[in-house]
Amino acid sequence: MSKVIVITGAGVGLGRALARRFASEGDSVVLLGRTPSKVEVAAAEIGAQATAIGCDVSSPDSVREAFAQIAKKHPRIDVLINNAAVFEPFLIAEATDDQIVNTVNTNLTGAMLCVRSAIPLMGAGSHIINVSSESVGMRFPHLVAYQTSKAGLERFSEGLHHELEPNGIRVTSVRAGQMFEEGKTWDVSPEARMCFGKAAIEAGVNLRERPISQFTSVTNAFRALIDMPPDLHTIHMSLSARKSS
Repeated sequence: MSKVIVITGAGVGLGRALARRFASEGDSVVLLGRTPSKVEVAAAEIGAQATAIGCDVSSPDSVREAFAQIAKKHPRIDVLINNAAVFEPFLIAEATDDQIVNTVNTNLTGAMLCVRSAIPLMGAGSHIINVSSESVGMRFPHLVAYQTSKAGLERFSEGLHHELEPNGIRVTSVRAGQMFEEGKTWDVSPEARMCFGKAAIEAGVNLRERPISQFTSVTNAFRALIDMPPDLHTIHMSLSARKSS
């Protein structure tokens, strides 16, 4: 049976790959993104089963408006995937107000706001999936704010699971590793990128030598989660890249 799947941060990367995968298999997908033009282009490529809605997940008003639009077209949401995230390396001592606030509000607060608006449209059998990061369990320099926001997201998932279990709504957090998509760019200054890479090597993490998975491969794990039989559940899933040969 086809599902209605709402995906945040769906204009590029994993979010877009998930939307393409689910739509190709008969599901209806709603693509949310801070930049309307990106999700509109992605939805147009996918076709009639995709709906694009501009939404800044860090803004309560924007989230409310987006889910009001969703409700007009879809009276029920089967799956919400909180994928939107800000990934920017910086030292806390040198961080701007915007860097700290945007990271926490997008990566953690945004998920909470989307869940709050989605719950009235969900019911028994629905599923909330929060996308975390393998960096939570690693020593990654210059990523304290990012790691903290993702660790908070995992704790939110754990508590939300217990809160929504009586309603029959499943909640899962997925730790994802490094992923690659052809043509995707990282919107970070060359200076910040260089400092991050140097600090990572000094911490024993060589980013150039670590394996990277393909977004299209990762979608298989999300498909399996969504199609899990009703008598099974997993609260946490960890995915990491590996060399395929």
